[in-house]
Amino acid sequence: MVKNPYIPTAVEIISIRPESEVDYTYRLAIDLDVDNGQFVEVSIPKVGECPISVSDFGNDYIDLTIRHVGKVTNQIANLEVGDKLGIRGPYGNGFPIEEYQGKDLVIAAGGTGLAPVKSIINHFYRNPEEINSLTLLLGFRNPANILFADEIAKWEEADHIDVILTVDEGDEEWAGNVGLVTGFVEQINFTDLANKEVVIVGPPIMMKFTSLEFMKHDIKEEQIWVSFERKMSCGIGKCGHCKMDDTYICVEGPVFNYTKAKNLVD
Repeated sequence: MVKNPYIPTAVEIISIRPESEVDYTYRLAIDLDVDNGQFVEVSIPKVGECPISVSDFGNDYIDLTIRHVGKVTNQIANLEVGDKLGIRGPYGNGFPIEEYQGKDLVIAAGGTGLAPVKSIINHFYRNPEEINSLTLLLGFRNPANILFADEIAKWEEADHIDVILTVDEGDEEWAGNVGLVTGFVEQINFTDLANKEVVIVGPPIMMKFTSLEFMKHDIKEEQIWVSFERKMSCGIGKCGHCKMDDTYICVEGPVFNYTKAKNLVD
């Protein structure tokens, strides 16, 4: 019998970790064959369903970093460890992590855009021999909205990872960088350009201008990868809610090479 692709699996929440006032990471007890950058559909019966990027995963769990800002996610905020969420997926195409091995990889992430790439960062954090170098350019709205602060501190201590952390607006206690991500691209080492790969994830306007900034430094379009956040309702290319031109983001994406992404418009 063919399984109905719309029927979710009830999965137990085994931990909940606050990241900010509205962002929480839920660890779910499930063994999924996940690629870096894929997403799942998360549901609560009689409430609704929403797409959430997998922020990390292991042999018997996945992490979902969820912002409590909508109908479904506000209901998720009421759940506790031991409660269950409906999960179906994973869906979409992830990042081609094998193409980044042996390269100088740059990951530029804005706000919640860090979640879809966190598993890539942690992979190369644990396996430094697989990469030549890793540079992280991370931007957030303000210090209170910095996600994964403990892990960022861990990445900063790694010898093979360079971290540039900035916020759009600082406060009295913030002693770090202030300014948009685009203003710090010039701090990256742009030697050996042919060996570079660049991943950019964040709001559409951030991805557009950050990509242009990298290309000013002679990074080629085919060296840039982006990920789109859309209302991916079905996840399997049937409903059309995520469609851009003739492209179903949930099926062909959410990860695209810039050579394809630059032509996707609403």
